[in-house]
Amino acid sequence: MKPKARSGRTKKRKHAALARVKNRPRKPAPKLSSSGLRAAIEIGELVRNRAEAEAAIAQARKSHERLREAIDILPQGIVFLDSEGRYLLWNKKYAEIYNKSADLFEHGVRLQDTLRVGVERGDYPEANGREEAWITERLQKLYEPGERHEQKLSDGRVILIEERRTDDGGVVGLRVDITELKQREESFRLLFDGNPVPMIVCARDDGRILGVNDAAVAHYGYSRSDFERLTIQGLQAFDAETPWAGGDKHAARSWRHVKANGDLIDLAIYSRELVYGERPAVLLALMDVTERKRAEARVAFMAEHDGLTGLPNRALLRRQIGKMLPHTRRSKDGLAVLVLGLDNFKGVNDTLGHAVGDKLLRSVAKRLRSTLREEDKLARLNSDEFAIVQSGLRRPDEAVGLANRLLEAISDPYLIDGNSVVIGASIGIAMAPGDGEDFEKLLKSADMALSRAKTDARGTFSFFEAAMDARAHSRRKIEVELREAIQNEVLRPYYQPLVDLADGRITGFEALVRWPHPERGMISPAEFIPVAEDTGLISAVGAQVLRRACMDAATWPDHVSVAVNLSSLQFRSGNLLSVVNDTLRQSGLPPRRLELEITETLLLDKSPQVLATLHALRALGVRISMDDFGTGYSSLSYLRSFPFDKIKIDQSFVRDLGANREAQAIIRSIISLGQGLGVTITAEGVETEAELHCLRAEGCHEGQGFLFSKARPGSEVAGLLGAGTDADKAVWTMVA
Repeated sequence: MKPKARSGRTKKRKHAALARVKNRPRKPAPKLSSSGLRAAIEIGELVRNRAEAEAAIAQARKSHERLREAIDILPQGIVFLDSEGRYLLWNKKYAEIYNKSADLFEHGVRLQDTLRVGVERGDYPEANGREEAWITERLQKLYEPGERHEQKLSDGRVILIEERRTDDGGVVGLRVDITELKQREESFRLLFDGNPVPMIVCARDDGRILGVNDAAVAHYGYSRSDFERLTIQGLQAFDAETPWAGGDKHAARSWRHVKANGDLIDLAIYSRELVYGERPAVLLALMDVTERKRAEARVAFMAEHDGLTGLPNRALLRRQIGKMLPHTRRSKDGLAVLVLGLDNFKGVNDTLGHAVGDKLLRSVAKRLRSTLREEDKLARLNSDEFAIVQSGLRRPDEAVGLANRLLEAISDPYLIDGNSVVIGASIGIAMAPGDGEDFEKLLKSADMALSRAKTDARGTFSFFEAAMDARAHSRRKIEVELREAIQNEVLRPYYQPLVDLADGRITGFEALVRWPHPERGMISPAEFIPVAEDTGLISAVGAQVLRRACMDAATWPDHVSVAVNLSSLQFRSGNLLSVVNDTLRQSGLPPRRLELEITETLLLDKSPQVLATLHALRALGVRISMDDFGTGYSSLSYLRSFPFDKIKIDQSFVRDLGANREAQAIIRSIISLGQGLGVTITAEGVETEAELHCLRAEGCHEGQGFLFSKARPGSEVAGLLGAGTDADKAVWTMVA
């Protein structure tokens, strides 16, 4: 049987007894009865249970304090609610976040009560006007925790809330102040949406478009819903990788995208990684460089193409031949370079104008292109020269066939602006590898062959020969030595007298340049003057001869003049007037004693600059004469362009004058013309007494030629002048 429950009086007695036992002096324990032993055991168990309970409570309090310490150091707000929504525990950060409601937080207080008080006080501006509905929605999120949501407080702060259920039905809640983050997002939104630069936000992993700004919508022409269905790869015309695949933040290349209407645009793309929502993303700033790329393409094209015809230029031809030559070396196929020069193109420019000349060049380019195969190369080298590269040749005859086809195509008349224009062409041909193994050598060889074709017979072709190269080397040597001769002032004027046919007096001398070479002797002007004109040295040669001639003439008798030839190229330098003026001042020669001779070719283009310079020279007091009259196309018209002081009849009309009735008629007409204009007439190339007699009979004023004297050095001029003053001796009977 179970023992009966003891009464309270019994317990008190036992406690009192226990106390007495504790206070009683220790004595040997008496032997207890069985009932006394049971009582002692029960008292011991009671004492032990109470101690364990007190220890457990102390341990729980210590654990609670440690938990609070742990959650108080967290940077987020933490709150624990029981199953009824009553506050159990919260940390300091939670109280700081809800500082206005912190006085409401007490253990056992319900969250809905604190919310209601907070709503009444205006702590939650989002609840204004719909307080009960807002509280209901908030509690629903509490008891049915789901996604994170945001809460805006009256001071403008935004709190991110995340809540989860515990196993006992309670709630643990997390609060994070995301005000600064929201402000950054708002700044980004304003910068993103209102930016005039098209911008796109893409998912970092798959390139899906997450957002676009208004500028991107306008630029591409897609709607926002269209963009949401696209990836960045879907916008790209050719590339499969994403712009950020290489990790570059700045665009090192351009990307081609497709607009909604199908147009292609070139873009420079700048990327920056960010988090969009909660997703790793990339912000793309898109700079449209379509026009810049087109401009760059145009610049690149113009750098390698002729602006007038659109044909490749010398630079591109060099690259093309450079790629073809290695194949030629490896195979048995040959390669021909043909340089085609138009004949009489300058005449077309001079007579019909440069506009017609430009149209003619475009027409020529079109004909050449239509005559060639697809694999042949065509380029424009300069004003009136074209280069053709013919590859895959087995025999030189194939180059001959092409040359003939080209000459035939060029020779057909052109109808330009109502004008029927007929021109011809000459061609020089060089074969690789025999005539050269690189671009420059081949082109040089073909150019020398072209010069040969133009010299021998225009309208034909010529192959390069080794002798041409030898002549070119000789010409180059002349150029080098001529530069040295100019620098060392080796060139000397020789003087040929001009004789008055009425009384035999020497009226002046023509200065003719001579080059005394230390090894080759006297070099003929016919050999070095063309080189000087081609290389631009003629201005230096002319200035040196003019200066020496004026210095020499200043020592002659006052009635004796000096005539100096001018090249048309000297007028292009722009400083001829100052050169003449400075020379007269330094030499002391009166301007009236200086005669400058020009040829008809100078007046071909009727340049205002040339005419202005001639008038300015004449205004100085210098006399101007037209040399080689009668050999041009429009000699008479030139006499209307400028009031010449003298006309010099070309020696071709004087030669065999005594037996040539036709020449006599021409001479008679020129002399009559000169008399009518009040211009002095001088005949060049007088070599026989019959020619002299005829000229005197027709009334020619002056004569010049070997009958009187060849050109002599300045040291012999005094002797010639002394002979001319001898009344008993006719000057024109002097021979060289």
